[in-house]
Amino acid sequence: MQYKGAKKNARDIGRELGADYLLEGSVRRDGERVRITAQLVLVTDQSHLWAREYDRNLRDILALQSEVAGAIAQEIELKLTSEERARLTSRPALDPEAYELYLKGRYFWNKRSEDGFVKAIGYFQQAIARDPKYAQAYAGLADAYALLGSLPNVEIPRNEAMPKAKAAALHALQIDDSLAEAHTSLAFVQMQYEWDWPGSEQEFKRGLELNPNYATAHQWYAIWLMAQGKPAAALEQERMAQEADPLSLIIKTDTAQLLVCWGHYDEAAQQAQRALEIDANFTLAHLYLGNAQVGKQDYPAAIAEFQKALATSRGNTWVLAELARAYALAGERRKSEDILKDILHGAKNRSDVPIELVAVYAALGEKDQAFAWLEKAYQKRSGGLILIGVAPECQPLRGDPRFDNLLRRVDLPLATASP
Repeated sequence: MQYKGAKKNARDIGRELGADYLLEGSVRRDGERVRITAQLVLVTDQSHLWAREYDRNLRDILALQSEVAGAIAQEIELKLTSEERARLTSRPALDPEAYELYLKGRYFWNKRSEDGFVKAIGYFQQAIARDPKYAQAYAGLADAYALLGSLPNVEIPRNEAMPKAKAAALHALQIDDSLAEAHTSLAFVQMQYEWDWPGSEQEFKRGLELNPNYATAHQWYAIWLMAQGKPAAALEQERMAQEADPLSLIIKTDTAQLLVCWGHYDEAAQQAQRALEIDANFTLAHLYLGNAQVGKQDYPAAIAEFQKALATSRGNTWVLAELARAYALAGERRKSEDILKDILHGAKNRSDVPIELVAVYAALGEKDQAFAWLEKAYQKRSGGLILIGVAPECQPLRGDPRFDNLLRRVDLPLATASP
């Protein structure tokens, strides 16, 4: 959809996506009928290799998708494994309204905002109400609860959101144990909330075994690898995630985050800029671009990016903390402390613990306060703890016995990658 109405030819689009072939087409809906016109284009000379028209009942939309995919695979002589063929041919009939609700849920989930997660939960729940056997909708619900519970939010406490996410993932697997999305959803909760490193890796690998092209599985497994001090392997997973979904904003920004953790600040900035070329208002891209500028000690540029992120996030605690940290490192202590007071005031009325305060106190040189908030974050099982072994903002705390003790309790390696 990024290219809808764009004045670009097939060669240009293929180069941007790293694709040899493009599928062009249109979809027309009339009541319960849907007509799809599709044509396969060879990027090198823009020749049309294959064209076909499909007219089906909307209830058979998944079977229609499988038919189109199978025809294209045959046309380009793509050899499919038995599992891939089974996935193409075993799609059950689906309530078209449930499917549309599911797609809306994924759309808002990809906004990666508190409001987006809340809307996504609503759409996934509506999809499930229409079709209680819709495994993908349960996996979507799991992902929405998991990511909402991973951020400071006013909607639902983390200790409620994450168990709901796990329950939804397990329900999806009860319906369809071969669903890669559900294994990946379960893996995320095990990694980010339960700190079950062997169990979560097993689920990530199972998800990738079932669907090697599932971008989110590569993306989240990359976080697992970075947390375990394996940055090269983590970035390889991010590369595969980007290959699977070249236009994903969150995958580009997650790649930037992990590059910051590894100290590759110029590359991190490039990844964030690529996301901003697609959406100039994507908050996380400004956030991680600011992190990269902090790493390069270009504090004015970092502050400017954090202020842009603040404008698009309506005062997000995470963004405020990053701005306060940048001011502290830039020597503007009063500005940093003023923001810190605002965050602390807001935290009085919240059940979650803003782990981001750890970074601010560390930058201000107040280690005891930093460790006090780290301990509170541990008691609340904060998701941000899984990357403390590699996060640059925790650099001032390394070498302290209290830090090593916390790493052991979260079952993280003591010798991790650092800038």
